[in-house]
Amino acid sequence: MLYKLRLMWVLLLALASPAFAADAPGVTATEIKIGGIFPFSGPASSIGLVGRGILAYVQSVNDRGGINGRKINYIAYDDAYSPPKAVEHVRKLVEGDEVAFMFSQLGTPGNSATAKYLTNKRVPAIAIVSGSSKFTNVADFPLTTTSLVSFDTEGKIYAKYLTRTLPNAKYAILYQNDDLGKDYVNAFKALLKDDFDKRVVAVAYEITDPTADSQVVNLKSSGAEALLVAGTPKFAAQAIRKVSEIGWKPTMLLNYPSSSVGAVLKPAGLDKSTGVIVGTFTMDPTDPQWDNNDGMKGFRAFVAKYMPGVDIADTNYLFGYTQGMLLEQIIKQCGDDLSRENILKQAKSLKDVVLPTTLPGIKINTSDKINMNFTQMRLQRWTGTSWEQFSDALDAASE
Repeated sequence: MLYKLRLMWVLLLALASPAFAADAPGVTATEIKIGGIFPFSGPASSIGLVGRGILAYVQSVNDRGGINGRKINYIAYDDAYSPPKAVEHVRKLVEGDEVAFMFSQLGTPGNSATAKYLTNKRVPAIAIVSGSSKFTNVADFPLTTTSLVSFDTEGKIYAKYLTRTLPNAKYAILYQNDDLGKDYVNAFKALLKDDFDKRVVAVAYEITDPTADSQVVNLKSSGAEALLVAGTPKFAAQAIRKVSEIGWKPTMLLNYPSSSVGAVLKPAGLDKSTGVIVGTFTMDPTDPQWDNNDGMKGFRAFVAKYMPGVDIADTNYLFGYTQGMLLEQIIKQCGDDLSRENILKQAKSLKDVVLPTTLPGIKINTSDKINMNFTQMRLQRWTGTSWEQFSDALDAASE
């Protein structure tokens, strides 16, 4: 009888173990595997530094003993901003590395190419770094949360600002010819409606183009008094330089992905960038107004220990650090239930979360209906040496 009871117990354990593994892939008693994809190389490599920041933050978490007794094994691959490579790497992460979920995959093209596969495999794509408005549709992307203010929201904030400050002017948009750039154009269309064709001239560039100089020259000839650059850092820096070179003096706005002092304004020329306006939700590490801020002190200490020698002015590192804190928050909320279902549930149950490197007034609130970690921005203007904030926290509904 005792032998039979022991045998039944062994069989139950054998049956239970695979069931647990199926419920929580990528999870052991001591580790959780998480996947990420970034353009560490290629035409958008400057924003790939976000991934470097996350990797360093994960190392800091592991040095503190991990979370709930588990270390994080964050596996990050380079897709060079190429959708086919993103697909290849996602398959490897899911089927080969067997990650629990994807976190902070960066780039609209790569996320677009891999979304259907991840949905079919029931793998959550948490805090993706894309502001493409399509990803905010919870019905179409039930396993996704986003970590950029949607490009549609950001575009509407800029459009409202321009219609207030330059109500009778013509506006120019230089945009990347993909979902990233087109969302900003569509936001202006939604706000200006029938006046769009009369008030806006929009010209695209390809991510593979060597420069966007000719497009900038064409936009100047339109007579526009304002220019929005809706793209990635390399082209934003080129646009600032070319605008200065040809003597154009528009009110110039940059989208958030191109708002880094280190990655955009420095290469363009800090003096040439004077007057540039951006919307942002994170602090700038070079801005003296945050010198005594505890969150910024923590970031600087982190950089000194885990990323010594990097250019702290490049806010892509800070955004990666901010993403790392968000990852830590979500895993802590999961407790010991690291099933994919609970990971997604906790990612959509963030209540008034304030991360210490975001601007005052910026809070994260997610739910079954709202999958966006950030929905607010503040406008700021480059003075030549620092950012000057001149708005409260704004969202798509702000006037």
